[in-house]
Amino acid sequence: MKKTPNPIDKHVGSRVRMRRMLMGMSQEKLGEALGLTFQQVQKYEKGTNRIGASRLKQISQVLGVPIGFFFDGAPVTEGEDGGFAESPSTGYVADFLSTSEGVQLNKAFIRIRDQKVRKRIVDLVNALAEGEPEAE
Repeated sequence: MKKTPNPIDKHVGSRVRMRRMLMGMSQEKLGEALGLTFQQVQKYEKGTNRIGASRLKQISQVLGVPIGFFFDGAPVTEGEDGGFAESPSTGYVADFLSTSEGVQLNKAFIRIRDQKVRKRIVDLVNALAEGEPEAE
């Protein structure tokens, strides 16, 4: 029987991947900085292997973010009060931003300074998405 990754481990791994990609860093380079193989980095990013506390601290230092970054938008487990946490329905945003297309689109979009152009791009994407099924 194949064990499925814990949703929190998957989320933390996807945030590691997103930050690494935003920095333009390869899995191999991150692995070198951590003293790991790129395969181990892959397993962390997929949530297959859990990231221990000391390793997460090390990753946060290499990627230049606070440890809390990896838990932003994390799914709330049953019986847990989410407090001020993001709604679980926004998880698809983090999933998209951890893809190479999401990173590329985000990097290009933030380079556009003109607010009117940004608005027109959002309008264009919304028009193109009409008739497409909703993200789950």
